[in-house]
Amino acid sequence: MDFGSKIDLLWNSLPQLFDGLLVTVELTVGSAIFAFLLAVALGLAAGAKNVALRGSARVFIEFFRGTSLLVQLFWLFYVLPLFGFRLESIVCGILALSLNYGAYGAEVVRGAIASVPTPQLEAATALNFGYWQRMRRVIFPQAWAEMIPPLTNLLIQLLKGTALASYILLQDLTFQIEQLRRGSGDTIFAFGVGLVLYFVLGYVLTLLMNALEVRAKSRLGSGPTLREIFGLAPVFDQPVGARS
Repeated sequence: MDFGSKIDLLWNSLPQLFDGLLVTVELTVGSAIFAFLLAVALGLAAGAKNVALRGSARVFIEFFRGTSLLVQLFWLFYVLPLFGFRLESIVCGILALSLNYGAYGAEVVRGAIASVPTPQLEAATALNFGYWQRMRRVIFPQAWAEMIPPLTNLLIQLLKGTALASYILLQDLTFQIEQLRRGSGDTIFAFGVGLVLYFVLGYVLTLLMNALEVRAKSRLGSGPTLREIFGLAPVFDQPVGARS
């Protein structure tokens, strides 16, 4: 097949590629949300004083970090039905990705919370803040700014992990790229298209997470705001802690 025919095939395959892209985005966004919620819960539990709670969190984290995502997908999709539990492909994919990357994210959350200086916690305690007040007003805002860079890496890994969804009969982006390869008979051409599409998705996610990081640091007074970065705000509006 000559290059012109490949371009025509790519053009005709755009609706299918777009459908696959939507499935990949759904998997990524849905899994990211649930993985983050799970990571926060497990991260707090892993740092708790209660031995039973801390131990249970550690077992959960190590189990899902220590086993293959592909094996987890197969268990949820192919083995659970043998016990009378059947999950839709999209639900199965989101669940497996959430459990796996939530376990990795839990260590990020635990480490970020532990990195908050002890005097900050002591000051909040002296102000008679309860546990959730200390967490919401003092600890988590500072830990959040520290979490974002490693969470960005995990999010990109999660995006790439969605490529396994074709094993559980989901017609995601990787599945559609494979169909393009079969139609064109050219592996380099088809997976070159896939390489570009995955790169664009990853880059967009990285930009969004970078924006979150800038906002988190600006709220702490340790960095410029987005408006200042893009030259939309005068320098005297910059937080005091961010001025040199």
